Amino acid sequence: MRASTLTDVGEITVEERERPEPAADEVLVEVGACSVCMTDYHMYHGTFPIETPLVPGHEAAGTVADVGSDVTGFEAGDRVAVNPTVPCNACSYCKRGETHLCENNTSIGGAGDTILDGAFAEYVRVPAINVEDIGDMSFERAALAEPLACCVHGVEQVDLTPSDSVAIIGAGPIGLLLLQAFRNAGAAPIVVSELDPERRELAAELGADAVIDPDEVDPEEAIPEAAGGPVDVGVEAIGLVPTIEQANAVTTKGGSTLIFGVPEQDATLEVSPFDVFFDEVGYRGSYSLTTEDFERAITMLRYGRVDADSLITERIGLDELPTAFERMGDAEGLKKVVVPDRD
Repeated sequence: MRASTLTDVGEITVEERERPEPAADEVLVEVGACSVCMTDYHMYHGTFPIETPLVPGHEAAGTVADVGSDVTGFEAGDRVAVNPTVPCNACSYCKRGETHLCENNTSIGGAGDTILDGAFAEYVRVPAINVEDIGDMSFERAALAEPLACCVHGVEQVDLTPSDSVAIIGAGPIGLLLLQAFRNAGAAPIVVSELDPERRELAAELGADAVIDPDEVDPEEAIPEAAGGPVDVGVEAIGLVPTIEQANAVTTKGGSTLIFGVPEQDATLEVSPFDVFFDEVGYRGSYSLTTEDFERAITMLRYGRVDADSLITERIGLDELPTAFERMGDAEGLKKVVVPDRD
C-alpha cells in the first residue's frame, strides 16, 4: 500500500509499505478520506515532537477491508468512521468514561503518549471498538466526526444552559464546528470574531447571530454590544494567549472561559486570582474527545444537524500534504481532505 510517512521535521515521503494485517480484535480500514488537522501541521513542523518515521492522520473514514478473528460486530464492506483515541479501558479515567484522559494515552496518527501509524495511507489498522458505522454518509463528511466530537466535548465542559450567550474567537474549521455544536445545544446569541471576511460570511450562514471584524472594532467592546452584555461563555478557538485573554475579558461574572485552541506548550497566562475569586469566572480546558462524544458526532452528521460539507475546501492526494501544510500556515481555505485514491 502507499502511505505518506513523516520521516523527519518538514519531510514527508510517499512510500510503498506492506498492507497491514489486523490483529484479533482489530479491523483493517481502506481509507476513503482523512482530513488534515493542525495537529498534523504541528507534527510536520516539529512543534509537536514525535518519533519518526510515522504515518500521521487521525480524522478518517473508509471501508472495512478485513477483520480480526475475534471481531463479530463488523465485516468486510462496512462503511465506518475512525475514532483515533484508543482507551485502555482499565485505568480509573476510562472506567468513569473519561477515555480521553486515559493513563495509557494512545492515538492512531494523532497526539498521544503512544502514537500508532495513522490514516494518511491506503489502509489503517484500528481496534474494532474504535470504529462507528456511518451508513451511506460520504467518507469526506464522516472524516470530520473526530473534530466535531472534540467540539461536542468542548460544549460539555462549560455546563451550557439553553439560551446562554456565547462568543467564539476565531472562525477556522474548529471555530465553525464549535459554532454549530453550541447552536445545537441551544446557545443564543452566538457572536463570532474573525479576521477573514469569507470565514465571517460562512459563520453567519452557519448560524452566528452576529459576526465582527477585530481589525475594524475592538472585540472587547463589540462582542458585549452585539450579545446584549458580557457573554456566559467566551471561547478561544485559535490557541494564542492574547485571544484567550480577549475571550475571558468578554465573559460575564459567573461565566466560563473555554480554552479550546491549542496553545504553545511553553505559553503562560497571567491570571488575577482575586478576579477569579470575586467574579467567579472559571477557565475550562477542552482536550480531545470521549467515546461517547464520537458517537454523538456521528449521529449529528448522519442526521444533518451539522454542515460539514461547507468546511471542506480542498481534496488532495497523498503526495500533496506538504503543500497543504503551507496553505494552512497561511490560513488559506478551511478543511483539506486527503483522498488516497485521488493520486
